[in-house]
Amino acid sequence: MNHDSHLERRRHPRLALALPIRLSTIDPEIDRFTGRPFFRSFEETVADVSRGGARIRSREPLAPGRRVLLEIDLPDGRGFEAIARVAWARLDIGVPSDASGLGIEFLGGSPEQMTRLERFLVAPDPAPLSA
Repeated sequence: MNHDSHLERRRHPRLALALPIRLSTIDPEIDRFTGRPFFRSFEETVADVSRGGARIRSREPLAPGRRVLLEIDLPDGRGFEAIARVAWARLDIGVPSDASGLGIEFLGGSPEQMTRLERFLVAPDPAPLSA
């Protein structure tokens, strides 16, 4: 499959950017040494975002299917929060690559959160707030 046909299959146009994102796993993992449950929480950078999901620059090994809570700091000073799942993971350890990272599919968020994201995607560089 060539790159262009992959882009044509996308349901939502993507906006390339670099924004901080916080990811927290929802379902616990079990530590293989202690047998105790634990959660992961880490900060990364969004590479691109759409109405349906985001690509994240990450070296964190999250398996496809893992559910996460994500928080993105939008440039207008407001945040966007949603529940999502890892759709794919490509971790090229030691080899810098733009294709490396996590593909995240948004599963849900409040209507207000989804509207906030849609407005940002339409006008990603909002005018400065007047004093």
